[in-house]
Amino acid sequence: MSSNLGNSFVVPGGIESQSSVPLTQLGSIAMTNDGRKFRYVRAGGTGIAAGILCQSVTEDTTNWENLSVAAAAAGSRTVTTTSTVTLAANLLAGGYLTVTTTPGIGYTYKIAGNSVAAAAVVNIYLEDPIVVALTTASKIDVIPDPDGAVVIFANGTGTHTGNIRGVAVYPLTAYYYGWLQIGGVGTVLGDSNTITVGSCVVGSKAVDGAVGVQTEVTDPIVGTAITGIASTEYGLVNLQIG
Repeated sequence: MSSNLGNSFVVPGGIESQSSVPLTQLGSIAMTNDGRKFRYVRAGGTGIAAGILCQSVTEDTTNWENLSVAAAAAGSRTVTTTSTVTLAANLLAGGYLTVTTTPGIGYTYKIAGNSVAAAAVVNIYLEDPIVVALTTASKIDVIPDPDGAVVIFANGTGTHTGNIRGVAVYPLTAYYYGWLQIGGVGTVLGDSNTITVGSCVVGSKAVDGAVGVQTEVTDPIVGTAITGIASTEYGLVNLQIG
């Protein structure tokens, strides 16, 4: 990449690269001097081409949402569910736990890991101590690291299955590490509709991994078209991904 990176962040391996082992922390943000922003991720089980819009892994509503828990004292770093779930060991490592019903409501905790569970209760280990004690009335939601297994954006039915994470700037092999662009001028695949300059573009409802023109306020915004994009071609977008 020709643009220099700011002095605040040295990018291991360079933006246009990939590696089989992590070179920095997942979710790390880098910025070029011209205002482009990038997020460090790991690909999921399918390779991703450059210019393709990516999302977090599909949400598992059965094993991640509205879980009941045992009481846990303030200061504890372990939450044990009373809901039975199926989770591989440490699937949630690097992810987040949020308390969704009182007591303890509104707090978010980084997850260090979890025990294995096969239709059983699970222990969730936190990086930081619980602030407000949990009781059997508390409920939680959990997610794995949003950047730990990104996949091609899939929204052909109009139903969101994950959170948009960015656009691949270099081909990523399955389970390899690299960078997605989240801000500034970048190249993205357009869907089967013509996109005009200045259009607000969103995750496509027609083509996986592509952007299309916004038609509903609930569409997940990706950015603004800088160039016109013909059907199924690539074009420049001013990316504005959180």
